[in-house]
Parts: sequence; structure tokens; C-alpha cells
Amino acid sequence: MNQELLRIVENIARDKNIDKESIFQDLEAAMISAARKHFSTLKGAEVEVVVRIDRNNGAIAAWKDDVQIDIRQLGRIPAQTAKQVMIQKIRQDERESIFSEYTQRKGEIITGIAGRYDGGVLVINLNSRVEAIMPKSEQISGETHHPGDRIRCMILDVRETNSQVKIILSRTHPEFIRRLFEQEVPEVAENIIEIKALAREAGYRTKIAVESTDDKVDPVGACVGIRGSRIRNIVDELGGEKIDIVKWSDSSQVLIANALMPAKVSEIAICFELGKATVVVTEDQLSLAIGKHGQNVRLAARLTGWDIDILTPDEYNREVERLASMLKDVPGMDDRFVDKLLALGIISALDLEDVGTDPLISELGVDKERAEQIIQAAVQAAKQAAADGKATQAENLIKEQQKKRSRK
Repeated sequence: MNQELLRIVENIARDKNIDKESIFQDLEAAMISAARKHFSTLKGAEVEVVVRIDRNNGAIAAWKDDVQIDIRQLGRIPAQTAKQVMIQKIRQDERESIFSEYTQRKGEIITGIAGRYDGGVLVINLNSRVEAIMPKSEQISGETHHPGDRIRCMILDVRETNSQVKIILSRTHPEFIRRLFEQEVPEVAENIIEIKALAREAGYRTKIAVESTDDKVDPVGACVGIRGSRIRNIVDELGGEKIDIVKWSDSSQVLIANALMPAKVSEIAICFELGKATVVVTEDQLSLAIGKHGQNVRLAARLTGWDIDILTPDEYNREVERLASMLKDVPGMDDRFVDKLLALGIISALDLEDVGTDPLISELGVDKERAEQIIQAAVQAAKQAAADGKATQAENLIKEQQKKRSRK
């Protein structure tokens, strides 16, 4: 019996990943609870019960009010009570073990087996004793998983609620991409290549900026792999999601140009006051720079941390001309002042209105009264530009309607 008890404890500890000492303590507590309840019922008063299990041979010794008793002779009801208490305590230990283990593994990639869908939430079996969930918001759009499918995902969060451990998995989080690169690209895992920034729209496109700490290692080439082998494995794992890998630069202008690839940039004007970059691209590069539904420029903005405005040369020149024309109405302003504004990344009346008077006074040495005149002129010019834009839009709409009528 005693050896059998030791084997049972060993099996429970191994199967449920619980410390053996915790199980012994649970057994002792369960027996104490059962004995205390039994003797308190008989005498109608609280009694002192002590139970000790020998960790080496499994021998059980029990005392009631300092008198040794045979715990096995208490009967069926105390035994049932002990069983229920023991089950509760072992379940609690198992929950604590699971919570502790998976809390330490947050951010790791883990492989599980797809189970069932429950109201859009995918239940995934991590092993024989642990289930996790992947909410719909953490699933890649368009992906479906059938019961029994192996699935790789990242441990996003671990919560303890309502006496259960909830492990939340993700395939949409940007860090999932970082972990995949660590698995597929040894240089990333060894910190020879650092992923400096990452922007993702899960299921569609991801942009990554990488930098190498070793001059001999090309960060982009190493991430792509020979004939694209490394990046292909990651793209396949993500169901065809496009991944753009660009070289990191401490220069904001260079980084923005890299982030907008595959589009080629002609010119970049950066306004630090507004956190804005105005990027000029030729007509044939415009659609590439903006991307489908604005995705390329949107991801580039998130990757670089700059608000990016894409203009063609004609649009850029038009804004600069409008800015110069506006300043002619302000006494003492000339083309040289326009050049100074352009150097600050201010290319339009709207930019001037947004930055206010402070940069004009501190950066360009304009007196307060003149600065206020410039901003007032910018406000009027911005209103006029908005009105002109609405008029042009209305004209284009009328022309479009006339074309439709003529076709009929």
C-alpha cells in the first residue's frame, strides 16, 4: 500500500507537472480535513489532528489530540471527504503549475493541435492536459483550421479567471513575425541582425527594418536567404502574407525612402515640428508608393514613426507656388524666406497654420508681430485652398455625370 502510494504520487507529479512535495502536502491536508470533520461530528467540538506521510516509504502516521490513530479505520464517509478535498487541491496545484509555466513562456512560439471552434474562438490543444484559445481577433483573416491540424502561434497572454487558466494565443501580433524570424534566421536569434522596427497588417503585408552589428553580414540578404529560402518559409507559414525587408538607417530621410520600397522616392522634406514627412515621387511611382488601399504608405508611416504625405512633382510645386504667393502679401517676405520654410519641411499654407508662430520666431528669427501676420495669411490661404478643392471636386463630378449621359 505504502509503495503504491509513492507510485501514485510519482505518476501525478509527472503527468500534471506538479511538485511531489505539494502532492504529499495535499494528501496530508485532505486526511486532516476528513479526520477533523469525522471526530468533530462525533464529539460536537473541534479536535486537533496531525497527519504525516513518510516521503521515503509512504508510511502514514496520524494523531488526534496527541494520541496516535489509524487513519484508515475512520470509515467510508471520511474517505470520500478526503478524496474530494484531495482532488480540489491537486486541481488547484495543476492550475498554478500551468499558470506559472505559461506565464514564463509569454511571447514564445508554440505548436498545438487545432480542436474546435467555439463562437469564432479556436480552441487549441497544447498537450494532453492544457487547452488554449485563439480569439477571432488573433486569427489571420481568411485562414481556417480543421480539427487535428498542427498550428504554430505565439503565447500572447496568460490569465487566471474563474478558477481556470486561460492561455491566449495569436497569429496576428507583430511579435509573432519577430519570433518566426528568430526561428528561421540564425543571425537574428544570435543578435547579429537586429529587427529595429516592424509594422504589420496581418494576412496582407508586413514591413521590417533590420540592421546588422557585423559589417560582413548583409542584414536584408541574410533574412531573405539563398534564393529566398528563409523568407519563403515564413511567408508559407503566414499563408502568403507579403513581407518587405528593408535596411534600417538612423537618418529619417533614408529610412523613409527605404520603408516606401518598392517605390523610388525623388525627394523628402521633413518637418520635425509636425512629425511629418512630405515625399515626392514621380507619376509612375505614385501607385507603388501608396500601395493597394494605401497599405504601403500606411505601413511605412508606422515603421518609421513619421506621418507620410505622398505628392507628385506637380502637386509639390503647386503647394510651394501657393505658399510663395501667399507670403507676397506679407511685408518683408521674399523667395529666400520661402526657401527657409522649405528647409524646415513646411511646404504649404496648411503646414504653416499647423506649426504656429513659435518655429518662425525661434528657428527663423521672425519677430512676433510678423510671425502672427504670416500665420494669419496662412489661415486665409488654407481656407481658400479648401474652397478651391471643393469647387474642383464639384466640377469633376459634373463632368463625370455629363460623360455618363453622353454615353447613353
